[in-house]
Amino acid sequence: MLPVNSAHSTEFLASACRDCLSRWVGAARACPKCRSVRIVSHPKLFELTVAHIDCDAFYASIEKRDNPELAAQPVIVGGGKRGVVSTCCYIARTYGVRSAMPMFKALKLCPNAVVIKGRMDLYVQEGHRIREMMQTLTPLVEPVSIDEAYLDLSGTDALHGAPPAISLMHLQKEVEREIGITISAGLASNKFLAKTASEADKPRGFFALSIDEAPAYLAGKSVRIIGGVGAQFEKKLNGDGIRTVADIQRIDVKTLVRRYGETGLWLHNCAFGRHERKVDPAGERKSVSSETTFNDDISDARLLEDILWRQSERTADRAKHSGVEGRVVTLKLKTHDFKTLTRRVSLTEPTQLAQVIFRAAKPMLTRETTGLRFRLLGVGISELVDAKADALDLADPQSLKRAKAERASDKARQRFGDGAVMTGRGARIQNEREKK
Repeated sequence: MLPVNSAHSTEFLASACRDCLSRWVGAARACPKCRSVRIVSHPKLFELTVAHIDCDAFYASIEKRDNPELAAQPVIVGGGKRGVVSTCCYIARTYGVRSAMPMFKALKLCPNAVVIKGRMDLYVQEGHRIREMMQTLTPLVEPVSIDEAYLDLSGTDALHGAPPAISLMHLQKEVEREIGITISAGLASNKFLAKTASEADKPRGFFALSIDEAPAYLAGKSVRIIGGVGAQFEKKLNGDGIRTVADIQRIDVKTLVRRYGETGLWLHNCAFGRHERKVDPAGERKSVSSETTFNDDISDARLLEDILWRQSERTADRAKHSGVEGRVVTLKLKTHDFKTLTRRVSLTEPTQLAQVIFRAAKPMLTRETTGLRFRLLGVGISELVDAKADALDLADPQSLKRAKAERASDKARQRFGDGAVMTGRGARIQNEREKK
Protein backbone atom coordinates (compact mmCIF):
# COMPACT_ATOMS: atom_id res chain seq x y z
CA MET A 1 0.00 0.00 0.00
CA LEU A 2 1.01 3.60 -0.45
CA PRO A 3 2.10 4.18 3.17
CA VAL A 4 0.18 7.43 3.61
CA ASN A 5 -2.48 8.93 1.36
CA SER A 6 -1.38 12.53 0.83
CA ALA A 7 -4.92 13.71 1.55
CA HIS A 8 -4.78 12.26 5.05
CA SER A 9 -3.73 14.25 8.11
CA THR A 10 -0.93 12.33 9.81
CA GLU A 11 -2.26 13.37 13.21
CA PHE A 12 -5.21 11.00 12.92
CA LEU A 13 -3.60 8.12 11.03
CA ALA A 14 -3.98 4.61 12.38
CA SER A 15 -0.83 2.64 11.55
CA ALA A 16 0.30 -0.97 11.70
CA CYS A 17 3.43 -2.95 10.87
CA ARG A 18 2.88 -5.83 8.47
CA ASP A 19 5.88 -7.71 9.85
CA CYS A 20 5.52 -7.61 13.64
CA LEU A 21 1.83 -6.52 13.67
CA SER A 22 2.48 -3.61 16.05
CA ARG A 23 -0.06 -0.79 15.86
CA TRP A 24 -0.05 2.84 16.80
CA VAL A 25 -1.62 6.22 15.98
CA GLY A 26 0.33 8.61 13.79
CA ALA A 27 2.74 8.36 10.88
CA ALA A 28 6.18 6.77 10.95
CA ARG A 29 8.83 5.91 8.36
CA ALA A 30 9.65 2.68 10.16
CA CYS A 31 7.98 0.48 12.76
CA PRO A 32 8.85 1.76 16.27
CA LYS A 33 9.22 -1.85 17.44
CA CYS A 34 10.97 -3.86 14.68
CA ARG A 35 12.10 -1.03 12.32
CA SER A 36 10.37 -2.61 9.32
CA VAL A 37 9.29 -0.17 6.62
CA ARG A 38 6.33 -2.36 5.63
CA ILE A 39 3.80 -0.03 7.25
CA VAL A 40 0.15 0.59 6.46
CA SER A 41 -1.39 3.89 7.54
CA HIS A 42 -4.98 5.01 7.07
CA PRO A 43 -7.42 7.08 9.18
CA LYS A 44 -9.93 4.20 9.31
CA LEU A 45 -7.51 1.29 9.20
CA PHE A 46 -8.93 -0.24 12.40
CA GLU A 47 -12.57 0.40 11.45
CA LEU A 48 -12.81 -1.17 7.98
CA THR A 49 -14.25 -4.69 7.97
CA VAL A 50 -14.77 -6.00 4.40
CA ALA A 51 -11.76 -7.70 2.80
CA HIS A 52 -10.86 -9.13 -0.57
CA ILE A 53 -8.06 -11.70 -0.75
CA ASP A 54 -6.35 -12.58 -4.03
CA CYS A 55 -3.43 -15.01 -4.36
CA ASP A 56 -0.58 -13.53 -6.40
CA ALA A 57 -0.18 -15.35 -9.75
CA PHE A 58 -1.49 -18.44 -7.94
CA TYR A 59 -0.73 -21.33 -10.33
CA ALA A 60 2.66 -19.90 -11.32
CA SER A 61 3.53 -19.21 -7.68
CA ILE A 62 2.81 -22.83 -6.74
CA GLU A 63 5.06 -24.03 -9.58
CA LYS A 64 7.87 -21.70 -8.49
CA ARG A 65 7.47 -22.80 -4.89
CA ASP A 66 7.88 -26.45 -5.87
CA ASN A 67 10.75 -25.78 -8.27
CA PRO A 68 13.07 -23.05 -6.94
CA GLU A 69 15.04 -23.13 -10.20
CA LEU A 70 12.10 -21.26 -11.76
CA ALA A 71 12.30 -18.38 -9.27
CA ALA A 72 14.01 -15.88 -11.59
CA GLN A 73 12.42 -17.12 -14.83
CA PRO A 74 9.24 -16.02 -16.63
CA VAL A 75 6.69 -18.80 -16.08
CA ILE A 76 3.46 -19.34 -17.99
CA VAL A 77 0.89 -21.91 -16.90
CA GLY A 78 -1.40 -23.00 -19.71
CA GLY A 79 -1.97 -25.23 -22.71
CA GLY A 80 0.27 -25.95 -25.67
CA LYS A 81 1.07 -23.60 -28.52
CA ARG A 82 -2.62 -23.42 -29.52
CA GLY A 83 -3.88 -23.05 -25.97
CA VAL A 84 -4.31 -20.01 -23.79
CA VAL A 85 -2.50 -18.63 -20.76
CA SER A 86 -4.17 -19.70 -17.51
CA THR A 87 -1.88 -17.46 -15.50
CA CYS A 88 1.67 -16.21 -15.57
CA CYS A 89 4.19 -14.93 -13.06
CA TYR A 90 4.96 -11.25 -12.61
CA ILE A 91 8.20 -11.56 -14.55
CA ALA A 92 6.25 -12.78 -17.60
CA ARG A 93 3.80 -9.92 -17.14
CA THR A 94 6.60 -7.41 -17.65
CA TYR A 95 6.77 -8.72 -21.23
CA GLY A 96 3.07 -8.04 -21.74
CA VAL A 97 1.83 -11.60 -21.13
CA ARG A 98 -1.65 -11.77 -19.60
CA SER A 99 -4.19 -14.39 -18.53
CA ALA A 100 -6.49 -15.68 -21.31
CA MET A 101 -3.98 -14.57 -23.97
CA PRO A 102 -3.47 -17.08 -26.82
CA MET A 103 -0.31 -19.05 -26.15
CA PHE A 104 1.25 -18.26 -29.52
CA LYS A 105 0.96 -14.55 -28.76
CA ALA A 106 2.37 -14.98 -25.25
CA LEU A 107 5.40 -16.87 -26.56
CA LYS A 108 5.96 -14.24 -29.20
CA LEU A 109 6.09 -11.59 -26.47
CA CYS A 110 8.17 -13.75 -24.13
CA PRO A 111 9.99 -16.46 -26.14
CA ASN A 112 12.14 -17.51 -23.17
CA ALA A 113 9.18 -18.30 -20.95
CA VAL A 114 8.95 -21.67 -19.22
CA VAL A 115 5.53 -23.12 -20.14
CA ILE A 116 3.96 -25.51 -17.65
CA LYS A 117 0.77 -27.44 -18.39
CA GLY A 118 -0.41 -27.10 -14.81
CA ARG A 119 -1.54 -29.36 -11.98
CA MET A 120 -5.15 -28.50 -11.23
CA ASP A 121 -5.56 -31.10 -8.48
CA LEU A 122 -2.69 -29.52 -6.55
CA TYR A 123 -4.00 -25.99 -7.11
CA VAL A 124 -7.42 -27.03 -5.79
CA GLN A 125 -5.81 -28.67 -2.76
CA GLU A 126 -3.76 -25.60 -1.89
CA GLY A 127 -6.72 -23.32 -2.56
CA HIS A 128 -8.74 -25.28 -0.01
CA ARG A 129 -5.96 -24.95 2.57
CA ILE A 130 -5.96 -21.18 2.14
CA ARG A 131 -9.73 -21.06 2.38
CA GLU A 132 -9.61 -22.98 5.66
CA MET A 133 -7.19 -20.35 6.98
CA MET A 134 -9.65 -17.63 5.98
CA GLN A 135 -12.45 -19.43 7.78
CA THR A 136 -10.48 -19.37 11.03
CA LEU A 137 -10.87 -15.59 10.89
CA THR A 138 -14.59 -15.50 10.06
CA PRO A 139 -17.33 -17.85 8.88
CA LEU A 140 -18.39 -15.13 6.42
CA VAL A 141 -16.13 -16.14 3.53
CA GLU A 142 -17.43 -15.85 -0.03
CA PRO A 143 -15.07 -17.62 -2.46
CA VAL A 144 -15.01 -16.14 -5.95
CA SER A 145 -12.60 -18.69 -7.41
CA ILE A 146 -9.97 -21.17 -6.30
CA ASP A 147 -7.60 -18.34 -5.30
CA GLU A 148 -9.86 -15.40 -4.49
CA ALA A 149 -12.48 -14.60 -1.83
CA TYR A 150 -14.32 -11.89 0.08
CA LEU A 151 -14.39 -11.85 3.88
CA ASP A 152 -16.69 -10.00 6.26
CA LEU A 153 -14.65 -9.43 9.41
CA SER A 154 -17.31 -7.48 11.31
CA GLY A 155 -17.39 -8.37 14.99
CA THR A 156 -14.17 -10.41 14.94
CA ASP A 157 -12.25 -7.96 17.16
CA ALA A 158 -13.27 -9.71 20.39
CA LEU A 159 -12.62 -13.18 18.96
CA HIS A 160 -9.09 -12.43 17.81
CA GLY A 161 -8.17 -9.66 20.24
CA ALA A 162 -7.30 -7.35 17.36
CA PRO A 163 -9.05 -5.25 14.70
CA PRO A 164 -9.74 -6.83 11.30
CA ALA A 165 -6.71 -5.16 9.70
CA ILE A 166 -4.34 -6.93 12.08
CA SER A 167 -6.10 -10.28 11.60
CA LEU A 168 -5.78 -9.83 7.86
CA MET A 169 -2.06 -9.07 8.10
CA HIS A 170 -1.64 -12.16 10.28
CA LEU A 171 -3.38 -14.23 7.59
CA GLN A 172 -0.98 -12.95 4.96
CA LYS A 173 2.00 -13.96 7.10
CA GLU A 174 0.48 -17.39 7.81
CA VAL A 175 -0.19 -18.15 4.13
CA GLU A 176 3.33 -17.12 3.23
CA ARG A 177 4.80 -19.30 5.99
CA GLU A 178 2.55 -22.38 5.64
CA ILE A 179 1.74 -22.43 1.90
CA GLY A 180 4.85 -20.74 0.55
CA ILE A 181 3.13 -18.17 -1.68
CA THR A 182 2.03 -14.55 -1.24
CA ILE A 183 -1.44 -13.03 -1.22
CA SER A 184 -2.65 -9.45 -1.69
CA ALA A 185 -5.35 -7.99 0.53
CA GLY A 186 -7.77 -5.11 0.16
CA LEU A 187 -9.63 -3.79 3.22
CA ALA A 188 -12.54 -1.46 2.64
CA SER A 189 -16.09 -0.40 3.34
CA ASN A 190 -17.75 -2.83 0.88
CA LYS A 191 -17.01 -5.60 -1.62
CA PHE A 192 -16.49 -3.37 -4.65
CA LEU A 193 -13.95 -1.19 -2.87
CA ALA A 194 -12.24 -4.21 -1.27
CA LYS A 195 -11.73 -5.76 -4.71
CA THR A 196 -10.43 -2.44 -6.04
CA ALA A 197 -8.06 -2.13 -3.07
CA SER A 198 -6.61 -5.64 -3.41
CA GLU A 199 -5.55 -4.85 -6.99
CA ALA A 200 -3.88 -1.55 -6.03
CA ASP A 201 -0.66 -2.88 -4.53
CA LYS A 202 0.13 -6.29 -6.06
CA PRO A 203 1.99 -8.50 -5.39
CA ARG A 204 2.16 -9.09 -1.62
CA GLY A 205 0.14 -5.96 -1.08
CA PHE A 206 -2.15 -4.51 1.56
CA PHE A 207 -4.29 -1.50 0.68
CA ALA A 208 -7.07 0.17 2.66
CA LEU A 209 -9.84 2.19 1.01
CA SER A 210 -12.81 3.83 2.75
CA ILE A 211 -15.97 5.03 1.11
CA ASP A 212 -15.13 8.63 2.11
CA GLU A 213 -12.10 8.72 -0.16
CA ALA A 214 -13.56 6.46 -2.88
CA PRO A 215 -14.89 9.16 -5.26
CA ALA A 216 -11.52 10.90 -5.44
CA TYR A 217 -9.59 7.64 -5.67
CA LEU A 218 -11.78 6.24 -8.47
CA ALA A 219 -12.17 9.44 -10.50
CA GLY A 220 -9.14 9.08 -12.74
CA LYS A 221 -9.55 5.33 -13.32
CA SER A 222 -10.88 3.74 -16.50
CA VAL A 223 -14.52 2.63 -16.39
CA ARG A 224 -13.17 -0.93 -16.56
CA ILE A 225 -12.28 -0.68 -12.87
CA ILE A 226 -15.98 -1.15 -12.19
CA GLY A 227 -16.54 -4.89 -12.03
CA GLY A 228 -19.13 -5.87 -14.64
CA VAL A 229 -18.03 -3.30 -17.23
CA GLY A 230 -16.68 -5.60 -19.92
CA ALA A 231 -15.11 -4.83 -23.27
CA GLN A 232 -18.42 -4.39 -25.12
CA PHE A 233 -20.02 -2.15 -22.49
CA GLU A 234 -16.80 -0.14 -22.26
CA LYS A 235 -16.97 0.40 -26.01
CA LYS A 236 -20.54 1.66 -25.70
CA LEU A 237 -19.64 3.98 -22.84
CA ASN A 238 -16.62 5.30 -24.74
CA GLY A 239 -18.89 5.98 -27.69
CA ASP A 240 -21.03 8.09 -25.37
CA GLY A 241 -17.99 10.07 -24.24
CA ILE A 242 -17.54 8.17 -20.95
CA ARG A 243 -14.00 6.89 -20.48
CA THR A 244 -13.19 7.43 -16.81
CA VAL A 245 -15.10 7.13 -13.56
CA ALA A 246 -14.93 10.92 -13.30
CA ASP A 247 -16.98 11.11 -16.50
CA ILE A 248 -19.70 9.06 -14.79
CA GLN A 249 -19.51 11.18 -11.65
CA ARG A 250 -20.19 14.32 -13.69
CA ILE A 251 -23.43 12.97 -15.19
CA ASP A 252 -26.70 13.40 -13.31
CA VAL A 253 -28.09 10.08 -12.09
CA LYS A 254 -31.41 10.69 -13.90
CA THR A 255 -29.54 11.05 -17.18
CA LEU A 256 -27.65 7.81 -16.55
CA VAL A 257 -30.89 5.95 -15.82
CA ARG A 258 -32.53 7.41 -18.91
CA ARG A 259 -29.60 6.23 -21.05
CA TYR A 260 -28.86 2.84 -19.51
CA GLY A 261 -31.87 1.88 -17.38
CA GLU A 262 -31.09 0.20 -14.05
CA THR A 263 -27.48 -0.21 -15.18
CA GLY A 264 -27.22 3.58 -15.09
CA LEU A 265 -28.12 3.64 -11.41
CA TRP A 266 -25.57 0.89 -10.76
CA LEU A 267 -22.88 2.90 -12.60
CA HIS A 268 -23.69 5.98 -10.54
CA ASN A 269 -23.43 4.12 -7.24
CA CYS A 270 -20.17 2.39 -8.16
CA ALA A 271 -18.63 5.66 -9.35
CA PHE A 272 -19.04 7.01 -5.82
CA GLY A 273 -17.89 3.78 -4.16
CA ARG A 274 -21.34 2.65 -3.07
CA HIS A 275 -22.08 -1.08 -3.23
CA GLU A 276 -24.85 -2.81 -1.30
CA ARG A 277 -24.15 -6.52 -1.86
CA LYS A 278 -23.07 -8.29 1.31
CA VAL A 279 -20.46 -11.01 1.66
CA ASP A 280 -22.45 -14.19 1.00
CA PRO A 281 -20.87 -17.56 1.86
CA ALA A 282 -23.69 -19.27 -0.08
CA GLY A 283 -22.51 -17.59 -3.28
CA GLU A 284 -19.40 -19.78 -3.32
CA ARG A 285 -19.30 -21.04 -6.89
CA LYS A 286 -21.45 -20.29 -9.91
CA SER A 287 -20.23 -23.08 -12.17
CA VAL A 288 -17.86 -26.02 -12.57
CA SER A 289 -16.38 -26.74 -15.98
CA SER A 290 -13.51 -28.13 -18.00
CA GLU A 291 -12.31 -27.22 -21.48
CA THR A 292 -9.42 -28.00 -23.78
CA THR A 293 -7.84 -26.32 -26.80
CA PHE A 294 -6.72 -28.67 -29.57
CA ASN A 295 -3.29 -28.75 -31.15
CA ASP A 296 -5.03 -28.91 -34.55
CA ASP A 297 -8.55 -27.91 -35.60
CA ILE A 298 -11.01 -30.82 -35.42
CA SER A 299 -14.16 -31.43 -37.46
CA ASP A 300 -14.50 -35.20 -36.97
CA ALA A 301 -17.74 -35.81 -35.03
CA ARG A 302 -16.58 -39.04 -33.40
CA LEU A 303 -13.36 -37.49 -32.16
CA LEU A 304 -15.24 -34.48 -30.80
CA GLU A 305 -17.57 -36.86 -28.93
CA ASP A 306 -14.57 -38.59 -27.38
CA ILE A 307 -13.20 -35.24 -26.25
CA LEU A 308 -16.62 -34.29 -24.87
CA TRP A 309 -16.60 -37.47 -22.79
CA ARG A 310 -13.19 -36.68 -21.33
CA GLN A 311 -14.23 -33.12 -20.46
CA SER A 312 -17.45 -34.44 -18.91
CA GLU A 313 -15.35 -36.72 -16.70
CA ARG A 314 -13.12 -33.84 -15.63
CA THR A 315 -16.10 -31.60 -14.87
CA ALA A 316 -17.70 -34.38 -12.86
CA ASP A 317 -14.49 -35.01 -10.92
CA ARG A 318 -14.24 -31.30 -10.01
CA ALA A 319 -17.90 -31.15 -8.97
CA LYS A 320 -17.52 -34.24 -6.79
CA HIS A 321 -14.38 -32.81 -5.22
CA SER A 322 -16.25 -29.57 -4.42
CA GLY A 323 -19.38 -31.36 -3.18
CA VAL A 324 -21.74 -29.65 -5.63
CA GLU A 325 -24.04 -30.58 -8.50
CA GLY A 326 -25.64 -28.44 -11.20
CA ARG A 327 -29.04 -28.05 -12.83
CA VAL A 328 -27.78 -26.65 -16.15
CA VAL A 329 -25.30 -28.27 -18.57
CA THR A 330 -23.42 -25.91 -20.87
CA LEU A 331 -21.47 -26.86 -24.00
CA LYS A 332 -18.81 -24.43 -25.22
CA LEU A 333 -17.20 -24.59 -28.66
CA LYS A 334 -14.76 -22.26 -30.37
CA THR A 335 -14.47 -22.40 -34.14
CA HIS A 336 -11.22 -22.26 -36.11
CA ASP A 337 -11.78 -18.52 -36.62
CA PHE A 338 -12.22 -17.87 -32.86
CA LYS A 339 -16.04 -17.58 -32.84
CA THR A 340 -17.48 -18.92 -29.58
CA LEU A 341 -20.65 -21.02 -29.55
CA THR A 342 -22.45 -21.65 -26.24
CA ARG A 343 -25.36 -24.05 -25.85
CA ARG A 344 -27.27 -24.90 -22.66
CA VAL A 345 -29.85 -27.40 -21.46
CA SER A 346 -31.65 -27.60 -18.09
CA LEU A 347 -31.95 -30.94 -16.30
CA THR A 348 -34.91 -32.24 -14.35
CA GLU A 349 -32.55 -32.91 -11.41
CA PRO A 350 -29.11 -31.45 -10.62
CA THR A 351 -26.14 -33.74 -11.27
CA GLN A 352 -22.41 -34.17 -10.76
CA LEU A 353 -22.19 -37.40 -12.78
CA ALA A 354 -20.08 -37.63 -15.94
CA GLN A 355 -22.59 -39.88 -17.68
CA VAL A 356 -25.45 -37.43 -17.14
CA ILE A 357 -23.38 -34.44 -18.20
CA PHE A 358 -22.22 -36.24 -21.34
CA ARG A 359 -25.70 -37.48 -22.30
CA ALA A 360 -27.07 -33.93 -21.90
CA ALA A 361 -24.28 -32.29 -23.91
CA LYS A 362 -23.98 -34.87 -26.70
CA PRO A 363 -27.16 -33.83 -28.62
CA MET A 364 -26.05 -30.20 -28.48
CA LEU A 365 -22.67 -31.18 -29.90
CA THR A 366 -24.27 -33.30 -32.64
CA ARG A 367 -26.29 -30.30 -33.83
CA GLU A 368 -23.11 -28.26 -34.24
CA THR A 369 -20.86 -30.85 -35.91
CA THR A 370 -21.86 -30.09 -39.48
CA GLY A 371 -18.38 -29.91 -40.95
CA LEU A 372 -17.20 -26.89 -38.98
CA ARG A 373 -13.65 -27.02 -37.67
CA PHE A 374 -13.27 -26.41 -33.95
CA ARG A 375 -10.23 -25.41 -31.90
CA LEU A 376 -11.76 -25.68 -28.41
CA LEU A 377 -14.40 -27.74 -26.62
CA GLY A 378 -15.62 -27.41 -23.07
CA VAL A 379 -18.51 -28.53 -20.90
CA GLY A 380 -19.73 -27.35 -17.52
CA ILE A 381 -22.56 -27.32 -15.01
CA SER A 382 -24.14 -24.30 -13.32
CA GLU A 383 -26.99 -23.32 -10.98
CA LEU A 384 -25.08 -25.26 -8.35
CA VAL A 385 -26.50 -26.78 -5.19
CA ASP A 386 -24.97 -28.95 -2.49
CA ALA A 387 -24.62 -32.55 -3.64
CA LYS A 388 -27.08 -35.10 -2.29
CA ALA A 389 -27.70 -38.82 -2.69
CA ASP A 390 -28.35 -40.08 -6.22
CA ALA A 391 -32.04 -40.38 -7.06
CA LEU A 392 -33.93 -42.32 -9.71
CA ASP A 393 -34.88 -40.30 -12.79
CA LEU A 394 -38.37 -41.50 -13.72
CA ALA A 395 -37.72 -40.59 -17.35
CA ASP A 396 -34.62 -42.83 -17.36
CA PRO A 397 -35.08 -46.09 -15.40
CA GLN A 398 -31.39 -47.01 -15.83
CA SER A 399 -30.13 -43.75 -14.29
CA LEU A 400 -29.68 -45.07 -10.75
CA LYS A 401 -27.84 -48.16 -12.00
CA ARG A 402 -25.42 -46.01 -14.01
CA ALA A 403 -24.93 -43.69 -11.04
CA LYS A 404 -23.96 -46.62 -8.80
CA ALA A 405 -21.54 -47.87 -11.44
CA GLU A 406 -19.90 -44.46 -11.74
CA ARG A 407 -19.57 -44.12 -7.95
CA ALA A 408 -17.93 -47.55 -7.79
CA SER A 409 -15.58 -46.52 -10.60
CA ASP A 410 -14.66 -43.35 -8.70
CA LYS A 411 -13.71 -45.37 -5.62
CA ALA A 412 -11.57 -47.74 -7.69
CA ARG A 413 -9.77 -44.85 -9.39
CA GLN A 414 -9.10 -43.19 -6.04
CA ARG A 415 -7.59 -46.40 -4.70
CA PHE A 416 -5.74 -47.79 -7.71
CA GLY A 417 -5.26 -44.84 -10.09
CA ASP A 418 -7.07 -43.35 -13.07
CA GLY A 419 -6.46 -46.34 -15.31
CA ALA A 420 -8.00 -48.87 -12.91
CA VAL A 421 -11.53 -48.63 -14.30
CA MET A 422 -12.59 -47.32 -17.71
CA THR A 423 -15.78 -47.14 -19.73
CA GLY A 424 -15.77 -48.71 -23.18
CA ARG A 425 -15.33 -45.27 -24.71
CA GLY A 426 -12.53 -44.44 -22.29
CA ALA A 427 -10.68 -47.67 -23.08
CA ARG A 428 -10.97 -47.03 -26.82
CA ILE A 429 -9.62 -43.49 -26.41
CA GLN A 430 -6.69 -44.82 -24.37
CA ASN A 431 -5.92 -47.52 -26.96
CA GLU A 432 -5.91 -44.98 -29.78
CA ARG A 433 -3.55 -42.72 -27.81
CA GLU A 434 -1.13 -45.61 -27.24
CA LYS A 435 -1.05 -46.40 -30.96
CA LYS A 436 0.13 -42.88 -31.81
